[in-house]
Amino acid sequence: MNIQQVKAMMELQALGNLGSIASSSSEGTNMFQTVLDRALQTTGTDTLGSVQNLLNTMPHHASSPTLALSQENDARKSQETGIDSIISRAAERYGIPAKLIHSVVKQESGYDPSATSHAGAAGLMQLMPGTARGLGVTDVFDPEQNVFAGSKYLKQMLVKYDGDMKLALAAYNAGPGNVDKYSGVPPFKETKNYVRKIMDSYYA
Repeated sequence: MNIQQVKAMMELQALGNLGSIASSSSEGTNMFQTVLDRALQTTGTDTLGSVQNLLNTMPHHASSPTLALSQENDARKSQETGIDSIISRAAERYGIPAKLIHSVVKQESGYDPSATSHAGAAGLMQLMPGTARGLGVTDVFDPEQNVFAGSKYLKQMLVKYDGDMKLALAAYNAGPGNVDKYSGVPPFKETKNYVRKIMDSYYA
């Protein structure tokens, strides 16, 4: 390795963008390798400038292309089916972020209005029969009724737990009785994963 190549490596490591590029995902690793390979091939006196220009052409965040594509597909699906409009109106009515409702819908049903679970939950926000009746739902598979009822229930949980999103989501999944019993997110694997996945989607 000649002096020019060593200089390229040292200058590349000095750039503050490495943390966001070399993420733990395979996409991030491949991206970093591409930067490194091309930096080693850089010639001329302005090596740092060349490498910086290269970095500026790449996305400076940890989200992988796979995640970005998944989010784009979800957005397209919700728009094509009219669910996006329903969620926006429900968010406005109940004063909660539309993105939070989207994250719950994605986790619960994958935007499938006809989704059902082995436990009997149904629709976009997977309402249990008793919960649906209590919220005045007459057709659990009707997207608007389901989303508005689910959003209303989610808002009730947010109020109950003073805006603590993790506790509200845990209550939505496992019931407020379990959240109160354990004074926090219940130690159920399903509930813990549920809360984590929705929080990750919400903050993505």
